[in-house]
Formats: sequence, C-alpha cells, structure tokens
Amino acid sequence: MRFVGFEPFTVNVAGVTVHGQRGGNGPPLLLLHGFPQTHVMWHAVAPLLAEEFTVVATDLRGYGDSGKPPSAPDHLPYSKRAMALDQLRVMERLGYERFALAGHDRGARTAYRLALDHPGRVTRLAVLDVVPTADALNAVDAELARKLWRWFFLAQPAPLPEKLIAADPEAFYFGAQAGLFAPEALAAYRRAVADPATVHAMCEDYRAMVGRDVEHDEADRAHGRRITAPLLALWGKRSHTDRHHDVLAVWRRWADDVQGRALDCGHFLPEEAPQRTAEELLEFFR
Repeated sequence: MRFVGFEPFTVNVAGVTVHGQRGGNGPPLLLLHGFPQTHVMWHAVAPLLAEEFTVVATDLRGYGDSGKPPSAPDHLPYSKRAMALDQLRVMERLGYERFALAGHDRGARTAYRLALDHPGRVTRLAVLDVVPTADALNAVDAELARKLWRWFFLAQPAPLPEKLIAADPEAFYFGAQAGLFAPEALAAYRRAVADPATVHAMCEDYRAMVGRDVEHDEADRAHGRRITAPLLALWGKRSHTDRHHDVLAVWRRWADDVQGRALDCGHFLPEEAPQRTAEELLEFFR
C-alpha cells in the first residue's frame, strides 16, 4: 500500500533489512508502527504530515517487509534497544543525523528507547497510547491482566504461542477489531502475519519486552537517566492506557518536558482518529 506522494525503500543496516516509505519536504520525521501492524498504519496520517515534513515510515525488525533476524536465548535481538538502533541507522543512511520521532504501541516503546539511548539524535518525541514498559508491567493487576493477556501469551517460550496462533491467526490478531482498519491496510496486515517468520518475530518482541526491555528501563531509572527531548503523549479515552494510568504523571517521571492529552478513540489513534492525530502531531512538531 503506497502512500500518495511517497516512495518505497529497503535498506540494509548491520545485516537487517528495513522496509519503509518516504515522502514530503521539510525537517525529517520518523514514524514507527504498533502491533500487529506495519508502517501502513500511518496511511491516513503520513500524507498530512508530509505537507510540512519529510516523513519516513518504516517496518520494525520482525514486522511487515523488514528482516526477521535470528533471535537468541535472552531475546536481545528483539529488544527495543536493538530495534531502536535499526531505526537510527536507517535515518543515518537516508541522510538524517537528527530527526523528530513518533511511535504507536511497539513503535512508541522503540521510540522512547531510541530517545534514551541516543539523546542527541531526537529533536522531539511523540508516544501514542503507551507508558514505559517497566511502568506498564508493574501496574498489572488481575483486571488489567485479563485485558492484556496477549502480552503474556506471546511472551511464553517457543514454540507454544506460534503453534496456537497458526491454528487461527485471523481470530488472534484481528477478530472483532478488524473493522477498525481500512480494507487495504487490513489486507497488508493479514499478508504480513501469514508468514510464520513474522509470527515468531512478534513473539520474540514480547519475550524481549518482559525481560530485557524491563531490565533496560529499570537500569535507566536506577541511574537517573531521562528523556531530554520535548515529549508529547497521546492516548485514547477508550483504551486501557487511559483507564489504568495517569499517563502524563508517568511520563513526567521519565522526561523533562511533557505535554499531552487523550483523544476520543480507542487504542489505534492513527487509524481511529487520523485527522485529530495528525493535527496534534503537526502542532507539536512544528
């Protein structure tokens, strides 16, 4: 699914291919997607942002048409640290040393990790419908565990989740929420998860989340490491993020300059409320 006015690209960064699209003119802005999507989730937002920015939208490693490198017993190859380094190298290859950055869901976790690990490279950071991983997991109680069961299912040792998902990937990945996505975007997501290598990589992403990603967050917190770029947090009024977190208060424990608000939608802001999401991002990144 090509965005209007964008050109697709695939680059190799340290042995991992990263696929995406680039379009527009102006300062560079990198967009990172969430689960179980690909960069296509930005299809309604990216062209609006491209009126003022050079927009780069990519597939994270393991997702979409990007590479699925082998994992390791500690799942470090699918940590957000590794994913963030991929994206930094992509932007370098495209000629951008410093750039604005927005991410949703898994992409937001990659985005804030990039801002923590490489503080001089991110000019402004937007995170959509997340709080930091350590905070998210520490807040899980019985009610939230029932809502977020996919996190813990996907994190189970291989090959159990992979085999069970293969029995009915449509029901697991989409189900009742399929109607939230534009038909062409949904077709792209379905094509992606039809690949067993993608399913395995997604599981590795969540295995890293409950292990190495938490360790990295906790180490940063212990050493007082903070996000120095101005940060915008957006979330859905009807998402679990709104119901279970004081979102701005959490992010203010991690970043020096925080603003944000809830939008009138659920979890998938760029697809449920694309116009409002684009307006908020444009205002913040200008």
